[in-house]
Amino acid sequence: MNWRNFSGKNVKLPITDEIRLRLIEETGNNIKLCIGTDSQVKGSTTEFATALVFIREGKGGFIYHKSYQTEQKYSLKERMILEVADSVEVALLICPVLDEFNVELEVHADINTNPQFKSNVALKEAMGYILGMGYTFKAKPEAFASTYCANKVVK
Repeated sequence: MNWRNFSGKNVKLPITDEIRLRLIEETGNNIKLCIGTDSQVKGSTTEFATALVFIREGKGGFIYHKSYQTEQKYSLKERMILEVADSVEVALLICPVLDEFNVELEVHADINTNPQFKSNVALKEAMGYILGMGYTFKAKPEAFASTYCANKVVK
């Protein structure tokens, strides 16, 4: 699983080193990171994509993403929880770097808060998982990192 930047170019360094160098370049900007994962089932394959969306307050942002495919079959609830687990795994990996630079972190879940939608079946578990890990939780419609950014990678 290679990380890529927004234009699709492979990141050659470990993602923690890449983020550290980028945040050094961004000194003076107020940065927030939103992490989100989305998945799509395509026949017998499920593709997962995680997006790291760095937002510069008042000055745009930048994105890194990675994706992988599996032949494993999942229920909808399992797939939603795996999306959250992928996001939390990345958050755990990069949090030491974010702490160095005082970067705020949100974990976005591609789960609808409206019970009329199927993905809502995993809302309580996903929220408990993310909040229990100490992260800020966002779900649809506020979860743009998963709903829009990661979604673009798996389409």
